[in-house]
Amino acid sequence: MKTRLLFGLFATIVTLVLVLGGAALFALQRFERPGSLAADANLVVPRGAGLGVIAAQLEQAGVIEDAFLFKLGVRLQGSARNLKAGEYAFPAGVSMRGAFEILDRGETVVRQLTVAEGLTSAEVIAQVAAAEGLAGEAGPVPPEGSLLPETYHYSWDDDRAALVARMRASLEEALAELWPKRAEGLPVKTPEQAVILASIVEKETGVPEERPLVASVFINRLNRGMRLQSDPTVVYGLTNGQGPLGRALIFKDLEKPTPYNTYVIAGLPPGPIANPGRAALEAVLNPAQTKYLYFVADGSGGHAFAKTLVEHNKNVAAWRKIQRAERKKTKQ
Repeated sequence: MKTRLLFGLFATIVTLVLVLGGAALFALQRFERPGSLAADANLVVPRGAGLGVIAAQLEQAGVIEDAFLFKLGVRLQGSARNLKAGEYAFPAGVSMRGAFEILDRGETVVRQLTVAEGLTSAEVIAQVAAAEGLAGEAGPVPPEGSLLPETYHYSWDDDRAALVARMRASLEEALAELWPKRAEGLPVKTPEQAVILASIVEKETGVPEERPLVASVFINRLNRGMRLQSDPTVVYGLTNGQGPLGRALIFKDLEKPTPYNTYVIAGLPPGPIANPGRAALEAVLNPAQTKYLYFVADGSGGHAFAKTLVEHNKNVAAWRKIQRAERKKTKQ
């Protein structure tokens, strides 16, 4: 009797072990096998979220199929407390183990914001305010020309004001590097003046290789005591950098006295008219060595440069001929 009882108990234990082993093997296979996520997906894990909340989020988003099994697998890994807040990218078909490993390594998504050269500070702040994934307010509009345009990387929930502070620090770092390497004999005597002139160069041309040439024109004019006569400075004086003028400049605009109108004032305006990029700063601090004093649009997106007023007037006549032809074509 005892033998039969012991045999039955042994058989029960063996069966139980086999069942549990099979269940464990099945669970492990499900934890390891590719999931049903049809397309790549991003998911934001909020601050303070525990394993239960994260598992429920993943299941609801379709990243995993079974929140309970996911929690069990994570606990068996002994890493339940390592899961961090942030934005995560999960590839299509990711397994539960794969999803866990992404979270365990803290591989948050790196976002980027590209600030174009020549934007005003008001325009940059508007761009920062509209950027997805940032938190908080961007703060007041910084002084014109105090931000360095480039691509900035950030993570979900990073602070907007901190990103703006990075832009200001980047400009200071660029000036600290470039100013000591400046050419000799420049009419710009301080880093602040270099930023002012670079902002004008930035607004005058969108052709990268022209920046040193445009800078040389303004450097030559300043050295001769000639007025800069830059149209973008007139526009800034009329709009105060709050947005585009919305129309073409007219002759009366060039005569209107503002602190920024370089047709009226001598030398540099009192401040930058935009945020210049690194290339514009380099162009001003190491301009091309030319005798150019004038430039005008050439119809190809670039400019025609001239050493004398006679040459310049010929270039202006050619440009006006192109404009008339374009207007005529538009009317047809």
